[in-house]
Amino acid sequence: MPSLASVSRLPAPGDNVAIAIRRLEAGEVLDLPSGPRALPFTVLEGHRFAVAPIAAGEFLLSWGLPFARALVPIAPGDYVSNQSMLEALKIRRVPGAHFPDTANFADHLETYRLDPAAFRPGQAVERVPVPRTFLGYRRPGNRGVGTRNTVVILGTTSRTASFARQLAARLQAHARLFPGLDGLVAVAHTEGGGTGEPNNTEEVLRALAGFIVHPNVGAVLAVDYGTEPIANARLRAFMLAHGYPLADTTHAFLTLDRGLAAGLAAGEALVRSWLPAVAAVPRTPEPLSHLRIAVQCGGSDAFSGVSGNPLAGAILHELIRHGGTGVLTETDETMGAETYLLRNVRDLATAEAFLAVLDRFRDKMAWHGLTAESNPSAGNRFRGLYNIAIKALGAVHKKDPRTRLDTVIAYAQPLRDLPDPGFTFMNGPGNDLEGIAGQVAAGCNLIIFVTGNGSITNFPFVPTLKITTTTRRHQLLIHEMDINAGRYLDGEAMPALALEAFDQVLETASGLRTKGEHAGHSQVSLWRNWRQTDTTQLAALRARPLPPGVPLPLSETPNPELRTPNSATPVSGLPIPVSTDRLALVLPTSMCSTQIARLAVERLNAKQLGRAQGLTRFVTFGHSEGCGFGGDSMYRLLERTYHGYVVHPNVAAALLLEHGCEKIPNDVMRRRLESADLPLDRYGWASVQLDGGIEKALAKIEAWFVEKLAALPPVPAAPLPENATPPLTLALQAAAPVTPATAAACAAVARAILAAGGSVLLAESDPLLADAAFRTPLLGTVAPYPTLQYGQPLAEPGLHVVASETDHWVENLTGFGGNGAHLALGVVGEHAQQGHPLLPVIQCAEPGRRGTLPADDLDLFLSGDPAADAAELLAWIHAVARRERTPVATAQGFVDFQLTRGLLGLTT
Repeated sequence: MPSLASVSRLPAPGDNVAIAIRRLEAGEVLDLPSGPRALPFTVLEGHRFAVAPIAAGEFLLSWGLPFARALVPIAPGDYVSNQSMLEALKIRRVPGAHFPDTANFADHLETYRLDPAAFRPGQAVERVPVPRTFLGYRRPGNRGVGTRNTVVILGTTSRTASFARQLAARLQAHARLFPGLDGLVAVAHTEGGGTGEPNNTEEVLRALAGFIVHPNVGAVLAVDYGTEPIANARLRAFMLAHGYPLADTTHAFLTLDRGLAAGLAAGEALVRSWLPAVAAVPRTPEPLSHLRIAVQCGGSDAFSGVSGNPLAGAILHELIRHGGTGVLTETDETMGAETYLLRNVRDLATAEAFLAVLDRFRDKMAWHGLTAESNPSAGNRFRGLYNIAIKALGAVHKKDPRTRLDTVIAYAQPLRDLPDPGFTFMNGPGNDLEGIAGQVAAGCNLIIFVTGNGSITNFPFVPTLKITTTTRRHQLLIHEMDINAGRYLDGEAMPALALEAFDQVLETASGLRTKGEHAGHSQVSLWRNWRQTDTTQLAALRARPLPPGVPLPLSETPNPELRTPNSATPVSGLPIPVSTDRLALVLPTSMCSTQIARLAVERLNAKQLGRAQGLTRFVTFGHSEGCGFGGDSMYRLLERTYHGYVVHPNVAAALLLEHGCEKIPNDVMRRRLESADLPLDRYGWASVQLDGGIEKALAKIEAWFVEKLAALPPVPAAPLPENATPPLTLALQAAAPVTPATAAACAAVARAILAAGGSVLLAESDPLLADAAFRTPLLGTVAPYPTLQYGQPLAEPGLHVVASETDHWVENLTGFGGNGAHLALGVVGEHAQQGHPLLPVIQCAEPGRRGTLPADDLDLFLSGDPAADAAELLAWIHAVARRERTPVATAQGFVDFQLTRGLLGLTT
């Protein structure tokens, strides 16, 4: 009969629930403190079961603190569960498991109240008499000491994201000639590229400023168009006004005012000129007071708070003893654990500052109709983190109980301005990458990342050491993980593990490459913009009716002058939806699997897999979603957009790649596709975590496509006719208001596509819809209204307005792809825009832009004659649909993919 200690762990003496360290089957008999008991239900690894009687109304305790209240009497051996956990288990369909039908506890989030009269300041960490050193890169002025020596190409906003990636790729071969360089990387992100002032301006400016002067950065090139809400001039002024040591940083601000090709040439020349001097900077012995470690957790499980987080906390405690700095963030993942964090704090003002940060974060969530309970992901719940309270109680153990909370700072606030930061809490979201960006911008030069499920995320210019919580998971992902905290669960002493890990930290800071650095993938995401600033709009936004999915009624009396050749010639004998390309898609369901999807696509394209079956290429999308977000509207948006892409008419084969711990895992998408009566064996399914790491996942992806593509029917010899308008789905958008002549030409193009049985899609925010010269020929007096949701697969052809909730060019393109658009036609304004990885995007400009916009960045200039322009645009559309022409953005690789958060989506 197994003993309690052999099958479970108690986080603290006196806890009345234990964590199973292996799966326990229903009927298995355990030797519990109250006597032998046959378990009535399955208890999965990481899930909790009672070890003492719990009366109805009593608290369930872990780490000695409450996380739930019993709804009914709970006997020793009973599996404990809330309703959300039972729902999560139903989605997962665990083979052979027997779970209860009803919950036996309700969530409890402890309300913390600070008593100033009873407050007692904590004790400072005692410093060692002779601090250790590491080998680092000392930077001029007060920039600090780097653990890496990197050159950064920074896209100042999302509009220059693809340019930053292209320039970095172009320079890789030359950068490898300099062994003193640790890397040349692009930093591309999603923020600052809309049309108006974002609500996260301060956070974005601090993050970008912090990146530029970061001690791991030997030189940096920041790139903009000069017209964005957050442009280089504003960033530079912010840095000078706030004392950032810009003069001590090798840098340049590059504005793309002469075109993309000229920008690439200028950027390449600048960076090449920097490389010899940057690479010549030596490593020198430096005190550990210059080591600033960001501590994070992601893909957390029930053991994160038992093994991984305490080990990270012990490492930081040792670092602070040597004069270094540790930075904790993830504000919403401390809610319910304030008691633990504030047991040891510098002074009353610091405690009050910490609680004020939590209050402001709660307000922000309330503006979007959310609570802290929005934080735990499907992967968290499946691995035993029932609610935010239990997640927070484990998460805060990244602060050792011996370590005092010394400082509270804002997101990306510079640490160099603080005399002795010690253990610091930074306000930031629970989303891993968005929080890490703030910690790095604050000055952290090494990252410790605790993961239960096996998160593989890396940052481009700061090394990440990954700590796994169990030996089984560490062995499964041995090529991705650095430190095994599961050894503590296996019986090794925590102090010995902490000292061993601390040595590894110092070796990494001195240049030893991490597993993630060897893997060669990374990603950046800043704290994403939030759209609400109070609750005044919340009720109205929640009450919005869903778009009907039925197209707008068209006017029966179009202007005959706007008719174009073939505009009323329907095409017979073609299936709807028609295909204009034959693609294979690897769809990452979260930001953490996007880089692995990219590696897969690069390999498959290099092997030219599927060419014999008429496949033109493999595609994938890098994006920032799927993990740390809150709000039911965002869940639904991601589900339907992913659905839309895998059924896109140009996608001949699609595989969904999950990371394994995201909020929209593969199991959720299986349910979604099943509900749409789609056979699941039509699609491939892979998991970075569950399939055993990157290489095993890549091998599985390739094997599936080899089998799937071999079974594809032959491609039609002539999929589209030469002299008629096919029933295409065209996305149409304008970057700014246009002239009546341009609006009329766009209306004529739309009329031609619609007359041929096709569809035209516009975002509800598009300026064309407000222009009578466009609207009246198509709709007459009918006012346009949303007919499709963002990313919703098109079911009925016609003229559709998409409820996109964004005016961002790339976010709208991304939604149109989920709607099923074959291609897009865009009228640009101040500069050329980015294209889309899957959809060809034809970009034109009005005649008044000649001389101000580089012709090489565009596909065509309009003439100002509506009929002539409509005819030329239709000729372009037909040629691109037949793959006779390739738009400039696609040909040059200036493409991007970005999912909107909508009006109520929020990082959590």
